[in-house]
Parts: sequence; structure tokens; C-alpha cells
Amino acid sequence: MSKVLDSFRQHEALLEGHFQLSSGLHSSRYLQCAKVLAHPRVAEELCRELAAKWKHPAPDVVIGPAMGGITLAYELGRAFGVTALFAERENGAFTLRRGFQIAPGARVLIAEDVVTTGGSVIEVLQLVERLGAVPCGVMSLIQRTDKNPFNVPYVALEQVIPPVWKPEECPLCLAGGTAIKPGSRPGGVAARP
Repeated sequence: MSKVLDSFRQHEALLEGHFQLSSGLHSSRYLQCAKVLAHPRVAEELCRELAAKWKHPAPDVVIGPAMGGITLAYELGRAFGVTALFAERENGAFTLRRGFQIAPGARVLIAEDVVTTGGSVIEVLQLVERLGAVPCGVMSLIQRTDKNPFNVPYVALEQVIPPVWKPEECPLCLAGGTAIKPGSRPGGVAARP
């Protein structure tokens, strides 16, 4: 087992059960990155390892979508020695708030904790382009897909591809189960670490 998955197991962040992912897909495994990234030394170490895998010109700025990309963007910003920002939804669309700005022409790296379909990252890529900056790549701790869903370089620390299904095709739902949304319920989730 990899060092990354060891960290997830150690922090009870590799869950098994019946989950609805933020993409809307269902899965029998869930990686709760927030439980790993809650430990500053672990977050710093993982992001330094991730930054070391970047073989392209360094970014000027790192940005992550709220919520999953905030800590990762911060730690990658520290690893690269650049500004770290996050994008928030306002009226359903990602935007910069809190006085954040990205200069036109800046090379911007998008950070996300887990990429399954890449929907949130694609929205942030579009935001960066609308601001006149240049998306230079995407980085994530976990890649839950077998291909790069973006039109820029993509680097992940670990590739983990558990089964995923559309809700109407989910065998767990068809067997009478109900998917839960990890992280959205107070006090945790009903799943096995």
C-alpha cells in the first residue's frame, strides 16, 4: 500500500459504505481528504511531495475551489512559494471574493483534493481564463479517474479508482440502500473506515 493511502487509513479517511460523491455519482469507497489535511504536518508533507512531481514551469498563483481545494491550495502555494487563493460560489458560479485578485497573464495552478469528473476544477479553470490569467495545470491529492479530464497538465499524488455508478445504475441503491453524502452530516458518516 502507498504512503498516501497509509495516511488516509491512519486518519480514518478511507471509508467504505454507500456514498454520493459531489459529482452526483455513487461509490462504495470514499476518501475524506479533510480528515488527512486537518493535520498540518501531514498536509504539508503530502503537498511538498505533490509539488515535487510538477515538471512544468512554476505557477505564479495557486487557487482551489472551496471547500475541498482550500487547504490543498494553501499548502501547494507554500511549497511553490507563491500566493494561495480559493474560489467560492456566488449565485451558483465560482468567483473571487474577499478582495482576492489574479493579475492578467499570471500562470495559475488549480488545486483540488480529489478529482472524479473534474467539474469544480473545470469551473475554476474557466474563472481563471475569464480573469485573463493562464491556467497552467491542475494538481490533486487523489485522482479517481483513469484519464486527464482537463486541457492542461494534470498531476495527482495517488490514483485510486474505486467503482462509481450513476445513481440509477448503482447496485447498492438497486439492493435497497441509500447513499450518504460524506462530510455533509454533523458528527461524521455511518461508514466503515
